[in-house]
Amino acid sequence: MRTTILGATLAAALAATAGHGIQATHSSAAVVLKWNQLLQTTLPQPGNPLSPRFYAMAHIAMFDSINGIERDFEPYRVRLRPGLWGSAEAAASQAAHDVLVALNPSATAAYDEALAADLGEHPSGFVHRGAEIGAHVAREILAWRQQDGWVVPAFPPYAEPLLPGRWQPTPPAGTAATFTHLQHALPMALLSATQVLPPPPPSLTSGRYAADLNEVKLLGKSDSTARTEEQTNIARLWSGVGTTTGFFPVWNNVARDVVLERNLSLVETARVFVLVNVSIHDALQTTQASKFVYGMWRPVTAIRAADTDLNSETEPDSTWLPLITTPPYPSYAGNLATIGASAARALEHVSGTNDVPVAITWTGLGGLPPVTRHFDGFQQAADEEFMARIYGGVHYRFDQQAGQQAGVSVADYVFANFMRPRGRWLD
Repeated sequence: MRTTILGATLAAALAATAGHGIQATHSSAAVVLKWNQLLQTTLPQPGNPLSPRFYAMAHIAMFDSINGIERDFEPYRVRLRPGLWGSAEAAASQAAHDVLVALNPSATAAYDEALAADLGEHPSGFVHRGAEIGAHVAREILAWRQQDGWVVPAFPPYAEPLLPGRWQPTPPAGTAATFTHLQHALPMALLSATQVLPPPPPSLTSGRYAADLNEVKLLGKSDSTARTEEQTNIARLWSGVGTTTGFFPVWNNVARDVVLERNLSLVETARVFVLVNVSIHDALQTTQASKFVYGMWRPVTAIRAADTDLNSETEPDSTWLPLITTPPYPSYAGNLATIGASAARALEHVSGTNDVPVAITWTGLGGLPPVTRHFDGFQQAADEEFMARIYGGVHYRFDQQAGQQAGVSVADYVFANFMRPRGRWLD
C-alpha cells in the first residue's frame, strides 16, 4: 500500500512540470526527483564503483544552484553572490543537464529533451536567468572534478604475494583486480580516501577469523542446504541478480520516498539527495581503498586454502564456490555494507530518527514481477544488505562490520561539515 501511494505522489509531482515548462515562482521538488530518475535510467554500467560520482556531482550541482537563489543553507561547493534572481527549478534543471552531458555524453539526447521540457518553448526572463545560474554552477562543479583521479585510462596493476591471507584472482574467470586506483582519487567530502580507514582485519589464527570464515562457508556456498530460500533471494536482490534495480537506485529511491512523505521543499529535497549520495560516494571510496591497503583474500580463496591458514578451527573445501560471483578485488572492507550504512545514516540525520518504515522495490528482468521488501527502519534495510553478501558467499562478517562502521563515520562527517542550515533546521 505504501509504495502505491508514494508512486502516485511521485507521478503527480513529475506530471506537474511535464509539458508546461518552469514558469511559476513556487519551487517544486519535482525537478530534483525527475533528474534523479533520469540519472538512474541512463547511467552506463550502473553497478560499478564509479557510479556514485555521477549521482554526487549532479546533485551537488543542483543543490548549489537552487541554494544560491534560495540561500537557506551554506553552499556545498559553489558560493554565489547574495541577491540572485531567477527560477531555482530552472537552475537545477540546467545544472543537472550540463553535468550529466559532460559525464555521460551518450545520453545527451535524453538530457536535452528533459531540459527542454523543463524550460518550456518560450522561457521567461525569470526562467532564463535561473538557467544561467545553473549553467555557471555546473561549470564550477565540472572544473572542480576535472582532475579528481576517478577516471583513468587503465587500472594500475595490483598483485599480492602467494601467501595465506593475501588476495588472489578468484574463480571462475580469475580476473585481474579492478578499481585499484580509488585510494588515490579525490573524495567529495573527506580529506582523503583513508581518513576513516577501517582498522586491520582479524589475524588468520584468531577465533574471530575462524568463526566468520565458517559462517560464510556454510551459508554462502552455491548449493548450501543451510541457507533458506528467503536468504538466497536476499543475496540475489541486493547483488542486482535478476533485477534492473542496482545498488545505488535502491537508496536513491528510499531518499525519494522520504522527501515525498515529509513534503520537503525544493532546496531541502536537493540537500537530502546530496547528503545521501556524497555519503555513499565517500564511504564506498573508503572501503574500496581499504581493500588495497589490506589485500585480504576472498572467502572462496580462503576456504579452498584453509589448510594453510594455521588455524585449527578451519577446514579446506577445494571445490567450494559462492552463490554470487566474487568481484575482482580484495575482500576487506565490504562495499555493499558501507553503501547501506552510509545511506541509512544520512537519512536518519535528515529524518531525526531511524524508525521510518521503508519499502524497497526491485524491478524484474525478462517479464519477472517486481519484488518489494518492507523494513521497520533505515538500519534494518542496511542490515539486510549487510547479510546479503554473507549469504552470497563473497564476504566475511568482519568485512561487513568494518564497512558499516566506515559508512556511519562518513555520513556523520558529511552531515556535520556540509550544507549547514542558515539559522534554521528542517521541521
